[in-house]
Amino acid sequence: MLEATIKKQLRDFSLDLSFRVDNGSILVLMGDNGAGKSTTLNIIAGLVPPDAGKIRINGSVVFDAGAGTDAPVEHRKIGYVFQRSAVFPHMTVSENIAFGLHAQHRDPAFTSRQVLRWLDRMNIQDLAGVRAARLSGGQKQRVALARALATEPSLLMLDEPFSGLDTESRRSVKEVVRQCVADLGIPCIFVTHRKEDAKVTGDRICHIERGRVVREEEVSRFFG
Repeated sequence: MLEATIKKQLRDFSLDLSFRVDNGSILVLMGDNGAGKSTTLNIIAGLVPPDAGKIRINGSVVFDAGAGTDAPVEHRKIGYVFQRSAVFPHMTVSENIAFGLHAQHRDPAFTSRQVLRWLDRMNIQDLAGVRAARLSGGQKQRVALARALATEPSLLMLDEPFSGLDTESRRSVKEVVRQCVADLGIPCIFVTHRKEDAKVTGDRICHIERGRVVREEEVSRFFG
């Protein structure tokens, strides 16, 4: 479970949010450009320091302004997939998936098993030795997801992960996201502007305006 209370003074307004995401559930953050959605993800990841608040992931406090706790990025166990897949073009698909595991100094045998597992899970076994620069947009996003999930994160965060994908790639990657979050039993935060993506992918919607939650409901009620 993710529990977050975040306060951060931005240039034009104050970000002041509080929400939770249960294991196996996807919370969609929606709102206009500049509403604070991506900043929220970056704060949870430890990339941007909040002014106040508390963030707990799977029972572990990673930030607590009052207690002076601020865990470094690498200790937060978060899988983060950006709008642009950010795969390493000079590396093969297998090397990309293994990257985070190598950074964690995981056992080579475990790393090999995880790479094979996620090649199979993302249905990209035939691309294992292909350099990422040669992949389509949908293939790159599958690799980015595999790389994020291979490290066995306690939380998955997706920032506009379907942007720029064609219709078929968008549909297939959305299905993969839902299946993986449910099977792994981890919380997920998904930022999107597209109502259709939110309807199909999310369990709850959190609508943000100028750093504040103005509406939070189950997907079926939000769009009902």
